Amino acid sequence: MPPAKRQISAFDIIGPIMVGPSSSHTAGAVRLGRLGRAILGAQPTRAILGLHGSFARTGRGHGTDRALVAGLLDMATSDPHIRQSLELARDAGMDVVFRIVDLGEDAHPNSVSMVLEAGQRVVRVIGASIGGGMVEIQAVDEYPIHFTGEHETLLVAAEDRPGTIHVITGLFLHYRLNIAFSRVERKQRGGEAIQVFETDDPIPDVLVEALEDYDWVRWARHIPRLAHS
Repeated sequence: MPPAKRQISAFDIIGPIMVGPSSSHTAGAVRLGRLGRAILGAQPTRAILGLHGSFARTGRGHGTDRALVAGLLDMATSDPHIRQSLELARDAGMDVVFRIVDLGEDAHPNSVSMVLEAGQRVVRVIGASIGGGMVEIQAVDEYPIHFTGEHETLLVAAEDRPGTIHVITGLFLHYRLNIAFSRVERKQRGGEAIQVFETDDPIPDVLVEALEDYDWVRWARHIPRLAHS
């Protein structure tokens, strides 16, 4: 199912409250880092950041490298400490490696691949800054998925077996949460799938914890709605 079209807001026209010269290279990069951190479910101890296209060519001059790391540290786009993010990451024990990568001719020019580690947790995320500080996550662990951080989001990596969606939507009903959009991506029938649920309401931690008690769930992550600052 293609990603749903979203309405244009005043934020799209005016742009984000931010530190840095470019909404795409700076504010968007911060937001991508924050989403990557949320997908990992912890502050990374190691991050391999692959810069593609314009991010690779002009990212250092626009502060994209510092902005991505600031997002991994969960800074807001308006945080004045973004400029010191590389030093702050080192002080926090985060090992950061930057690489130039080619994600293919179809990839957005402002794209990044992130391999994020924290203890036994490892995730691989591809995302793009699509303009005006807006972003899109396009892949998680090599599964093509699409979400923007504009809604509260639940990601569930689980076995592709009958009844999984029924269980998850039953939990949404139990906690009286309205599902705005949902998608399922899988590589093959009966393997593993990543399910994406975007909601109109905050997702409680107890719902995520309940899901992780099922033996068919590899991990579940609550991705809070990104603020515009």
